[in-house]
Amino acid sequence: MTVFTSSDDMSQILRIEVRLPDGHWAGEATRENPSSVLQIIETMPLSKGRGTAQISTDDLLLDQLENLLGVESVNLLGKNKATVTIASGGGGFIKALRVVGVVPRTPFEVIDGWADWTIQCSSSQVKQLIAQIKTDEIPMRLKSTRSNNEKLLTARQTQIFELAKRKGYWNVPREISITQLAKLTGSSKSTISVMLHAIESKIVDTFYEEII
Repeated sequence: MTVFTSSDDMSQILRIEVRLPDGHWAGEATRENPSSVLQIIETMPLSKGRGTAQISTDDLLLDQLENLLGVESVNLLGKNKATVTIASGGGGFIKALRVVGVVPRTPFEVIDGWADWTIQCSSSQVKQLIAQIKTDEIPMRLKSTRSNNEKLLTARQTQIFELAKRKGYWNVPREISITQLAKLTGSSKSTISVMLHAIESKIVDTFYEEII
């Protein structure tokens, strides 16, 4: 029996930047310190609309967090990390995320009020999320979308990639040469060189927008 799968059910990886609304603790904190990078390591909802977030940032921003209206308390953990208790109405996930029922991957970064989110969801949820963000008139920057079901590398490229990674080809300093990889695979040096270049090109082309 042949099973047909709707394209709307395919898993997608969405990379999007969203300007957090005025009054959102993370948005306000980073807008007041635009050169700081606030990393949200983990979040957890509490009762009565409150929440907690484990964060990492610089000392300047950490020192100012307790003065924000949306923050109840800050528990310093050392090494530029802290747990923040967020007051009710202080800002959790924006409405669009709650309506569509998706959650960004953690950790993610907030810089100058802009949250950089990577979200895995269905194609239909991607459309719903973008439409809802536009409806709510929240500024956004769509960075990239790609199918989570696509195979980036061929079977042979995957074998070479896994071997090269395992043997330390991309380590610094490099632990194995192209000549040595060629001997291990029974291929010529030129063949392995071309294949590694093709692998690197595919990875760079695919993930370029997610890196910058």
